[in-house]
Amino acid sequence: MDDGRRGTLLGASAYLCWGLFPLYWPLLEPAGAVEVLAHRVVWSVLVCAALLAVTRSWSAVRAVDRRTLARLALAAVVIAVNWGVFIYGVTSDQVVETSLGYFINPLVTVALGVLVLGEVLRPVQKWALAGAGAAVLLLTLENGRPPWLALVLAASFGTYGLLKKTAGVSPVVGLSVETAVLVPLALGYLVAIGGGTATTEGPGHAALLVGTGVVTAVPLLLFAGAAARVPLTTLGLLQYVTPTMQFLLGVLLFHEPLPVAKLLGFTLVWVALAVFTYDALSHRRRPAPVPEPA
Repeated sequence: MDDGRRGTLLGASAYLCWGLFPLYWPLLEPAGAVEVLAHRVVWSVLVCAALLAVTRSWSAVRAVDRRTLARLALAAVVIAVNWGVFIYGVTSDQVVETSLGYFINPLVTVALGVLVLGEVLRPVQKWALAGAGAAVLLLTLENGRPPWLALVLAASFGTYGLLKKTAGVSPVVGLSVETAVLVPLALGYLVAIGGGTATTEGPGHAALLVGTGVVTAVPLLLFAGAAARVPLTTLGLLQYVTPTMQFLLGVLLFHEPLPVAKLLGFTLVWVALAVFTYDALSHRRRPAPVPEPA
């Protein structure tokens, strides 16, 4: 198998794992979202430590300078918000709305590029963002409130991606530093609640809580392997696997309601994504202009 196919398989596997997350978090009941988040941080940092030892990457962690550390610390806060909101959404029967957050995330990322990095939008991209805005407005009218879960998920993950883009460290090193930043708070919370459900619900439940570290690290490693082998355009297309799976799980397995107005809102988002993706692909394939002779 060549590197391109292997990379595509690794990327698809990563997004498949993330798409299956809504099946895992409900298994951790009766643990609440904050307790699950705390366990995820604690066990993730241990998994990362093991990975750093196996790959002999401790020197890369020690090489992180203060400016990069500050960015990773901020990224840690942002991803903690993202993880916590996602866990809450999944365990409170709002899987469809969480999927919306990851559908609109690419468009939020583009908006952040404009607002923060000063990037300029092409006309088609402006129409795509306008379509996404119309979808959010429609869903707000349908629900009687903005889709807060989706908006927080999209904004937090988009901000996280922006911070990681400017940090310039590998995924494992980045996650190791981020979880190390969060682990004192997570441990403090778990001590304050006396270990929580890990000490009261039996060894099977405790094992599932420990498994949160594994399910966090495995997709990350798969994604890192894919990113090293395939173009970003391929990863950009594969990323829609995750919210599509979450949407289907919410509707078909968890039987969450999908009224016509909400379906129309999702349709607007899908159309906006299709337009945005087509525009991105067409510009990537366009040959660079040949410079005029002097």
